[in-house]
Amino acid sequence: MTTLQFTLGVAMSPLDQLLELAQTAEECGFSSIALPDSLFFMKSASAKYPYTADGSRFWGPDTPWVDPLVAAAAMAAVTSRIRFYTNVMKLGSRNPLLLARQVGSVANLSGDRFGFGVGVGWAPEEFEWCGVPFARRGARVDEMIEVIKLVLSGGMVEYHGEFFDFDPLQVSPAPRVPVPFYVGGHTAAALRRAARVGDGWSSAMMTYDVLQRTIEELATLRSEFGRAEQSFEIQAVCVDRSGRSGYQDLADVGVTDAIVVPWLADGIGFDGQLAAKQDSIRKFAEQYITEPIVAAR
Repeated sequence: MTTLQFTLGVAMSPLDQLLELAQTAEECGFSSIALPDSLFFMKSASAKYPYTADGSRFWGPDTPWVDPLVAAAAMAAVTSRIRFYTNVMKLGSRNPLLLARQVGSVANLSGDRFGFGVGVGWAPEEFEWCGVPFARRGARVDEMIEVIKLVLSGGMVEYHGEFFDFDPLQVSPAPRVPVPFYVGGHTAAALRRAARVGDGWSSAMMTYDVLQRTIEELATLRSEFGRAEQSFEIQAVCVDRSGRSGYQDLADVGVTDAIVVPWLADGIGFDGQLAAKQDSIRKFAEQYITEPIVAAR
């Protein structure tokens, strides 16, 4: 029997609230904090944002963002149990060796309470303005995941691929336990990547029906890759299921972690007062965490 876990989403909250939000979430029994990623806000985007109906971004140039790896390290320093994962970090515009060093540092400093949620990235500007071509981004990210996992495994390693090439090197210390990789994205390529190399899959905003079909598709793909018997997390943001019966539905179709922002349901905005957000967290925990929700299957 699987108990549904709840992850607190803290996207677009003022930075001076993050540490206390993490402490309150831990006190209330949340399993994790989901940390979003945004490199910068370009005044004009050449591509549509893929997770809204009209392709528009729902944040602006002054919306606060913090590097998720920095945030994870800071929040881990003031907590002792709760986990953190990026949801998701855009790999395509970054360097895998530098990322491996950063991820390993966060994993060690947090006491192995970190999961690495990864995606490709949707905006050409984030690639090109960081000196990386937008073309063939999927293949590049596949190599990046290989490189990061290899370096994090510890010891002297080398890699000779199409995009990345280096002779034997070692980054120390390696994490004490393997860092789980959660692959985000809704495209066919993203789902295949999650099924092939991921320890889980992270959804963005989805309806329940689409989410259910996607989970079924992931199960089929994981069988094709011979990974059906391995543990696999499903981290979901569902836009049309809430309340106890709604969360029971999510658990029953295989969601392991429901990502929630309790204060939004109480009419409190992303930039709302800290005390009001803490009250929402406590109320949510009393309703849905104190009495666990267990999957029927």
